Amino acid sequence: MASTNLTWPPPGYETPSFPSLYWPVKPREGTQQHLYNANDIWRFTLLWTLIVYAAFHLASGFYAFFMMPSKQSLGIPLVFAIVGGIEATMAGSIVGLVIGAVYKAGYLTMSTWIPLVWSVINVLVLVLSSFSLQGGL
Repeated sequence: MASTNLTWPPPGYETPSFPSLYWPVKPREGTQQHLYNANDIWRFTLLWTLIVYAAFHLASGFYAFFMMPSKQSLGIPLVFAIVGGIEATMAGSIVGLVIGAVYKAGYLTMSTWIPLVWSVINVLVLVLSSFSLQGGL
């Protein structure tokens, strides 16, 4: 049985700084950023999920406050932000660990855009699950 000599990550690899997004359509030479380590994939996914969840939860918290402003409803955006942070930590950690394990098992390189895309998918699943879906089974 022949042995393969895979060096993972490649020699000279340095983890890109967050967010390290580049324009993926016809990128210039040297501008592409990739993630190799599962820990880096988890960290990028967690940070993007925290950012996206914070934006959605704060927006909905301020919308709820402005719908019925009063002294009692002043803390609604703060409560929404705390709940969103807890949800984002759980969702970002689970998804980041899973996709990190899949990419590492396949010796694949991950673009720095993939964690951002998965964080948007996470928040879209959250928004979709907030509606009560009746019927049709």
